[in-house]
Amino acid sequence: MIQVKSLYKRFADKEVLKGIDATFEAGKTNLVIGRSGAGKSVFVKCMIGLIQPDEGQVLYDGRNLLTMSKPELLRLRREMGMLFQGSALFDSMTVIENVLFPMEMFSSASYDKSYHRAMELLERVGLADAANKYPAEISGGMMKRTAIARALALNPKYLFCDEPNSGLDPKTSMVIDQLIYELTKEYNITTVVNTHDMNSVRSIGDKIIYLHHGLKEWEGSSATLDSPDTPESVMHFINAGRL
Repeated sequence: MIQVKSLYKRFADKEVLKGIDATFEAGKTNLVIGRSGAGKSVFVKCMIGLIQPDEGQVLYDGRNLLTMSKPELLRLRREMGMLFQGSALFDSMTVIENVLFPMEMFSSASYDKSYHRAMELLERVGLADAANKYPAEISGGMMKRTAIARALALNPKYLFCDEPNSGLDPKTSMVIDQLIYELTKEYNITTVVNTHDMNSVRSIGDKIIYLHHGLKEWEGSSATLDSPDTPESVMHFINAGRL
């Protein structure tokens, strides 16, 4: 579980985050949505420690990210998986070498054990047959699945996904959404997804945080989106953004 309490962030005279409170639970896909400039990226970057907020707390199962020592922060980093917007694979490495990379960097496991783990993950995301191909030889959807496997290599407790469907066609986007959703449940991960894809919101939004001008304007789920209690501004944003 990740808890965010009274998070504030200002750049010069512009207040970007204005006291956000949110809870992200394990085993759920937690989506952060909002218009451009709403504060989504800054919010998530504060959550993972790339930006230092001015006030507030970010608690990882009770541990405050913002007061951690360097060794504590390093341990937490190893509990995080990151899925970047552009997949961020190494072009000079094969698919399996990309998945092996974090284990070689941050794990003391033997090569055989790491290789077995990498192949197990590639099998799970449907890419075992592409293990020895290079990124230039596979499709965008396959690259994204490789990146998902790599993000899970160290068996993270927390998974952050930045626009996971960016650049993908609608059908492939649905495959990636379903894969993220299934893996979140299987591994009981606390998954946080920053997205503009409103089809994702409706299909895998166990929890949805809607930000507007640095405030949490609404919180709900895909199941409660069409409730009479959902603000009209939220519904207008979601319906306008559907593919």
